[in-house]
Amino acid sequence: MRMSAPAAATTADGTPPPPTGPLDRFFGITRRGSTPGREVRGGLATFFAMAYIIVLNPIILGAGTDKYEQQLDNAQLVTATALMAGLTTILMGVIGNVPIALAAGLGINAVVSLQLAPQMSWPDAMGMVCLAGITLMVLVASGLRERVMDAIPGGLRRAIAIGIGLFITLIGLVDSGFVTRNPDAADTTVPLGLGQGGQLQGWPVVVFVVGLALMAVLVVRRTKGAILLSIAATTVLAVALNAVASVPDAAWGLAVPTLPEQVVSAPDFGLVGDVSLFGGFAEVGVLTGCLFVFTVLLSGFFDAMGTIIGVGEEARLTDEDGRLPGMGRILMTDGVAVVGGGFGSCSANTCFVESTAGVGEGARTGLANLVTGGLFLLALVFTPLATVVPSQAATPALVVVGVLIMAANVKEIDWSDLTIAVPAFLTMIAMPFTYSITNGIGIGVLAFILLRAGTGRMREVPWLLNAVGVCFLVYFLLDPIEQLLGIG
Repeated sequence: MRMSAPAAATTADGTPPPPTGPLDRFFGITRRGSTPGREVRGGLATFFAMAYIIVLNPIILGAGTDKYEQQLDNAQLVTATALMAGLTTILMGVIGNVPIALAAGLGINAVVSLQLAPQMSWPDAMGMVCLAGITLMVLVASGLRERVMDAIPGGLRRAIAIGIGLFITLIGLVDSGFVTRNPDAADTTVPLGLGQGGQLQGWPVVVFVVGLALMAVLVVRRTKGAILLSIAATTVLAVALNAVASVPDAAWGLAVPTLPEQVVSAPDFGLVGDVSLFGGFAEVGVLTGCLFVFTVLLSGFFDAMGTIIGVGEEARLTDEDGRLPGMGRILMTDGVAVVGGGFGSCSANTCFVESTAGVGEGARTGLANLVTGGLFLLALVFTPLATVVPSQAATPALVVVGVLIMAANVKEIDWSDLTIAVPAFLTMIAMPFTYSITNGIGIGVLAFILLRAGTGRMREVPWLLNAVGVCFLVYFLLDPIEQLLGIG
C-alpha cells in the first residue's frame, strides 16, 4: 500500500519546467513534483500530528524539580514550546528546504528534567542543552557530521527508515489507546496489551479505529488530502461523541475534543533567555558536566540523523547514493534548533518523525514547514484551539505512514548478506522496542561492526563508523562508566 511520491517534473525534452513564480523559484516546488496546495495540506497534517507537544513537553519538564526544588511554570513552558517549535520549523523550511518540522525532542526533555535538572538549576540545565547544540554546529561546520551520515551503509540507512516507520506506528497505537502498557502490578512479561485489559474500551478508541479505517481507504484510493481530510472528519466525530456521550477527559489523553470557552490566551515569555551557559560545570564538575553534554549531544545527533534519513527517503528527495541535497544546511539548522530549545528553556528542539504525516500528504519542500511553523506561532495565542484535535484523530496518520515507509524500503535491503541483514533487523526492532531512534541506530552500528570484524571484512568498515561505534559503546555503558569514575 504505497502512495507513490510525485516524481520530479520535467518537460518534453527532459529539462525541468520553469518556475511559476517567486515562491516556486525559491522552494523548487514544481521541480520536486509538488504543488502549493500539497505543501499547505502537508504542513497542516504535520502540525496536527505533532501539536500534542505543546501540551506534553510542559508536562514532562514541569514534573521535574531542580537542585533547589524549583519547578518550571506550565504557562511559560507552553509559550516556550510553541515559540521555539514555530521558529525552528520555519528556519528549517527556509534554510534546509525540506518538509521536516522541529520541536522539543521527546526523550531529550526527560533527560533534562530527570537527569540534569536535579543536580543543578534549571538555567544551568538549559545551558548544557545550548552547549550540546553549539557542539553539533561545530561538527557540521567541520563536515564531520555529514561524513558520519555518509559512512552508514545503504542497507542500514534503509533499516533506519523502516525502524522509524515501526516506531511512529507504535507511537500512534499507544497514544491512541489502541495499545496500552500493562502495569507492573500485573506481574507479566508482556509489556503491552490491546486496549484496557485485552479489550478495546471507550469511545476514544472507536474514534481512532474509524479514523484509521477512513484514512486507509482514502490513501488507497489516492484521494487528494487523504490524511488531512481524515484528521478533520475524525476530529468532528470526536467532538460530537464527547458532547453526547460524556466521555471522561482522562480517556482522551492530553487533548480533549471540546470546543474551548475562550479562543485566545496571552503568551508568557518569562522562560525565554533564562539560561546559564557554564553554570552547570560549577555545580557538578567538569567531567560530569561533559558527560551530561555528551548524553544530550549523542541523542540529538542520531535522533535527528535517523529522522532526516527516514523523511528524506519517504519524500524521495535523496539521490541514488541515498544522500539528501543540502544536507549541510539541514544539519546546521538542526544544531541551531538544539541551541534555540535550550535558550527558550523548553529543552532541545529536534526533527520530528511526525513530519512523515505531511510527506504522506504530498509535502516535498520547505513551504510545508512555513505552514507548520506558522501554526505553532499562532498557537501562542490560540493554544485552546490547537488542543481541540485529540490524539485519536491525529495518530491514524502515524500508523498509515508507517506502513508506507515499510513498503518502500524493506525490499531494498540485501537480506542475503547477513552482515547487513542482522544489523538491519536489530535496528528496525530496537527503535520501537526501546522507544528510541538513537538506541536503534547504535545497536545496528555496533552489530554491523562486530559482524564485519567477525567475518574478516573489517577493512570494509569506514574508520569514522568505527569511531561512532566507540561513542555508542560509551553511550550504552554510561552508567557503569560513571560508577567506575565515582561520579554516578
